[in-house]
Amino acid sequence: MSEISLGDALKKFLDQSPLKGSIRALQIEDAWEQIMGKTIARYTDKIQIHGHTLFINTSVAPLRQELVYQKEKIIQRVNEAMGDSMIKEVVIK
Repeated sequence: MSEISLGDALKKFLDQSPLKGSIRALQIEDAWEQIMGKTIARYTDKIQIHGHTLFINTSVAPLRQELVYQKEKIIQRVNEAMGDSMIKEVVIK
């Protein structure tokens, strides 16, 4: 029987768990200010993940428009911060 670390066991469990998206969303929320900066973090209301899609809610119309233009950059930054390529699409609400 091979030995694996607790961290590797948890990662394997999360990769197969239906909770993966919710846990990733929490991790992204925690790192959101470092990923996107203080101003954007201050004016984004909610972050959710469904499948490979990141949903970002904001009530500030000019910010919403700016985020629409930055979708590819957001995908790149979030995936880099999380250490995998989980996010494939961004939807701004």
